[in-house]
Amino acid sequence: MGAIRVILLISLLCAAHWLRAETITYSWPATMLDDPRGHYPIALLHLALGKAGSQYNPVPSKRDQAQWRTLRQLESGTGMDVVWTFTSIEREEKLRPIRIPIDRGLLGWRLLLIRQQDSSRFANISEAKQLQPLRAVQGHDWPDFNILKYNQFNVIPSTHYQGMFTMLQLGRVDYFPRTITEIQSELHSHPNLDLAIAPELVLYYPAPLYYFVHPDKTQLAQDIEHGLRAAIADGSMKQLFLQHFGDDIAQAHLQQRRVIRLQNPFLHPDTPLQDDSLWFKPQRGY
Repeated sequence: MGAIRVILLISLLCAAHWLRAETITYSWPATMLDDPRGHYPIALLHLALGKAGSQYNPVPSKRDQAQWRTLRQLESGTGMDVVWTFTSIEREEKLRPIRIPIDRGLLGWRLLLIRQQDSSRFANISEAKQLQPLRAVQGHDWPDFNILKYNQFNVIPSTHYQGMFTMLQLGRVDYFPRTITEIQSELHSHPNLDLAIAPELVLYYPAPLYYFVHPDKTQLAQDIEHGLRAAIADGSMKQLFLQHFGDDIAQAHLQQRRVIRLQNPFLHPDTPLQDDSLWFKPQRGY
C-alpha cells in the first residue's frame, strides 16, 4: 500500500505541475517537427525555460503559414507566443526581442555557392571591391538582399528558391551566398548542377536570430533571457550548439578562409555587438 500511495502522490504532483504550467505556442508548426531546421531553436527554448525554473508548457503551432502572417499573429497576441527570426529595427519596434542571438550569429557567416568551372576565378578574390561587380542572387524579401545592396553588391532578386540554383547553373548569376549550415545539404540535393563552394572565401555580417514575444509578455521575455544566460554560463548552450552545428562548422574550414566583412545598417542600436560572449568566433569554434 505504501508504494501505491507514493505513486499516487507523484502522479498528483505531476498533474498539479501541468495544471499550473502556462501553455505557450511557438512558431514552428507541428507538421514540420521532423524538419531538422527547427530542432535547435525548439531544443534551446526548452533548455532556456528549464534553466529559468519557470512553469511553461511549450507546444508547436497548429498551422504552417508564411512568416509575415506568423509575425502579425504574434503582434496581435492571437494564438502565438514565441517566434524566432532574423531581427530588424521594424520587428524590434513592433515586438519584444530577447537580444541574445540564439545561433550566436552563425546566420551571418556565408559561403558562396558557385559553378565548379568558376572556382579559379573566385580563388583570386580577397576584397569586397572584387566581388561587388559580380552578380549575386538572393530572395527578393530576404533581409540579406538589402544588406548586400547597402554594401554596393550587385544583387539579383528572385521569388523562387529552387529557381536560384537554376539561375546559377545557367550563368545568369555568378554566386549564391548561403549559410554554413545550409550549403552542404544544398550541394548534395543538387548533384546534377555541377556546383561548388568558392575556395578560401567567406562573407560575414552581423545577423542576430532572436526569440521574439508579444510586447506585453514581459515575464515570458524575462524568463527566456534569464534561462539563456544561465545556459551560456553553465556551458549547456555551447553543448547544444555544437551538437547541432559542430559538423557544419568543421566542414566550412572558416579559419582557412579570407573573411570579407560587410556592414549591416539595419540593426537596432541596442544590438549587443560588443558582448563577445554572445557571438560565434571561428578561432574558438563556438
